Amino acid sequence: MTVSGRFTLLVALGVVPVVLLGSSPAVAGGILALWLLLSVGLGVLDLALAGSPRAVRLERSLPTRVRLGETLTSLLYITNSGPRRLRALVRDAWQPSAGAGNNRTSLTVPAGERRLVSLPLTPFRRGERRVDRVTIRSYGPLGLWARQATLEAPGRIRVLPPFNARKHLPSRITRLKELDGRTSLLVRGQGTEFDSLREYVRGDDVRSIDWRATARHHDVVVRTWRPERDRRVVIVIDTGRTSAARIDNETRLDTAFEAALLLAALASKAGDRVDMIAFDRRVRGRVQGAQGAELLSRMVDTLAVIDPELLEMDWAGVPAQVRAITSQRALVVLLTSIDAAGASTALLAVLPQLTRRHTVVVASVTDPTTLQATHERADREQVYRAAAAERALLDVARVAAAIRQQGADVVTGPPAELPPRLADHYLALKLAGRL
Repeated sequence: MTVSGRFTLLVALGVVPVVLLGSSPAVAGGILALWLLLSVGLGVLDLALAGSPRAVRLERSLPTRVRLGETLTSLLYITNSGPRRLRALVRDAWQPSAGAGNNRTSLTVPAGERRLVSLPLTPFRRGERRVDRVTIRSYGPLGLWARQATLEAPGRIRVLPPFNARKHLPSRITRLKELDGRTSLLVRGQGTEFDSLREYVRGDDVRSIDWRATARHHDVVVRTWRPERDRRVVIVIDTGRTSAARIDNETRLDTAFEAALLLAALASKAGDRVDMIAFDRRVRGRVQGAQGAELLSRMVDTLAVIDPELLEMDWAGVPAQVRAITSQRALVVLLTSIDAAGASTALLAVLPQLTRRHTVVVASVTDPTTLQATHERADREQVYRAAAAERALLDVARVAAAIRQQGADVVTGPPAELPPRLADHYLALKLAGRL
């Protein structure tokens, strides 16, 4: 049972007859006691006439998935099974990160009827957003006292990564079409296959001349090549402690998800097979054997519930994870952090095992405020900050140089630029025949 502001106001109004009629303390006390008794009596009567909140049936209708930043509508059907009219204040108890805003709704439900409560949700965090209970406060006709009950009405939605980088996909697919089958290569690489023969033109590489075909056709003929399809791309996402750092209002892990989704979509369009694993000291998520639309659907569904773990990344276990996925030569993309030389020691130690069998790319997000700090030197504090930023950039350059010495490529960029840069590097590898 709860009391409303109306009941408080009613009790406070008892001051009026006390002031007007209370000629002595005894009379004033008697008037006040009678007023309080009247107020309580009205409250009890109001409570008795209120509909029972437990005589309510709840049904919930929700979409199962939504992208981060999008708005959906939660539908809650309230059926009054009791004999009295229900005058209620309904609170739908969503998690704060579901973005429910004002989740209190006033409604009146006659006996035996049903009403709909619509609540817009705009989640601002990935993962499972849940609701377990609905609290109903039922008032009487006078609105003085109310009955209250909390009922079970479970529901959940899965908030998927936003995949804002998909805006870069059409332009990369256009470049891929120009590369694959429409623009032939003159130089054979590890990731190319024979396409066709054509006449030699000035500027062609003489190493591409097919002398047997030239002898048959009595004209100089060159071979052309095209990037192979059905290559393997293995994406390894570091979910260790360094992935929890926030850059440009999102974690490194969220940027890694954007880069992984864009690369997977592009590689799938190129006809390559893409596998993904999220790993720190154990496998947090894996997508294997999916193609086409199923690939992205499974990836966003798997990545949605993965959060950074405050653990050191076990780089020694990564080669075994890649071997478990494929024994063929593949493009292995490691989405991690290379900011600190000390934290990258374990990564550098395992790179030779990977580069011996695979083409390896290490992708890392950089903080744009670090570069900006190097240009601000107006006072002493900014000079010290600029010196620290320069040191941080030197550390990144040292680690990147060490990675290249081990035979791997490095792609870095701010959160908004890393996904398209990684996609561009993939296309460059295709063009060079290195896949």
